[in-house]
Amino acid sequence: MDPTQTVITRTARWGRALVLLLCLPILSSCYYMQAASGHMELMREREPIVAILDDAETDPELKRRLELVQLAREFSIDVLKLPDNDSYRTYAELNRPYVLWSLFAAPEYSLQPKRWCYPFLGCLAYRGYFSHETVLKKAARLREQGLDTAVGGVAAYSTLGRFADPVVDTMMRWDDARLVGTLFHELAHQVVYISDDTMFNESFASAVEDLGVERWLADDPDQIRAFRRRKESEAEILALVDSARDDLEALYAEMPVDVAGQKRERLKTLSEDVAALLASRGLPATHWLVGDIGNAHLVPLALYDGLVPAFREIFARCDEEFDCLYAETKRLGGLPAEARDAELEGLMRAASAPAASSNDRRDAQPGTGSPDSPPAH
Repeated sequence: MDPTQTVITRTARWGRALVLLLCLPILSSCYYMQAASGHMELMREREPIVAILDDAETDPELKRRLELVQLAREFSIDVLKLPDNDSYRTYAELNRPYVLWSLFAAPEYSLQPKRWCYPFLGCLAYRGYFSHETVLKKAARLREQGLDTAVGGVAAYSTLGRFADPVVDTMMRWDDARLVGTLFHELAHQVVYISDDTMFNESFASAVEDLGVERWLADDPDQIRAFRRRKESEAEILALVDSARDDLEALYAEMPVDVAGQKRERLKTLSEDVAALLASRGLPATHWLVGDIGNAHLVPLALYDGLVPAFREIFARCDEEFDCLYAETKRLGGLPAEARDAELEGLMRAASAPAASSNDRRDAQPGTGSPDSPPAH
């Protein structure tokens, strides 16, 4: 894996945002109409990967990548115990930069994201548009209402398995590990998805992605080292973001006279710190947080990685068995929100504690991770 070809943080997790774009006859708003139209266009462009591989005129590099997809898809079933269905068995060539664009928004002096609610999915902290022009217009309207906004291109597509989601040509610019990881991430959403808890859903899928890629690369020392270096870089950037969030939350709670100036300076410092970190790693400053940023740019990071350590803790307590991880995650997802959050808080504390011995982890069985339970260390 060439880390210079990879966005080294999940700030771009919107690059594979979950978008169930179902248009029901009773839903006639412009948003749902554009969503349905874009979805149907994408579905029309699908071709079976097997047929593309059998075509003698298929570009050799595309053939290699699609063969990789096939291998990863079988690995996802046999090793990771992810769904065996028609998802990612087809390929769609759209010949545009992104499948769609995601819009994030947050108040001028708050890090709480604006939420939109959808049929089946519940409420999410972003909205997807198939037209770049349209999303920019929507962002401008929100700014007129006093909101910070951020727009990011979406390179992959998921409908939670309700349709046979294709691999898309926009995914082909990723390196092999990220391409494979994206498949694991999206398939994980088909295993567990609960309404109105984006952080839970995305952190679980992110954990499955990471654990899956680690298994996938286990026999390739060079690639696993590169993958771990990327994870270290991600963790460093997330630490910078966490520090900035703490400072901004304190600032917004106090609301001093010069709050606007202090906000601007803190976000500028964050952007500069991220750029400096990338430079120190010999990586290009092509990053979601480099440049002119606002509160909305911090939204995806809080949503997509916040609980990953908790799911890794569950996996460790499950003796690294994926079926157990999924069963325990489903159990957590079925709890009332307050009880679920309490267990996750306990798991997060356990994950941050000193490394546990194997015997200690076996003693701390899944389902005992409430704050009142002893941490598994």
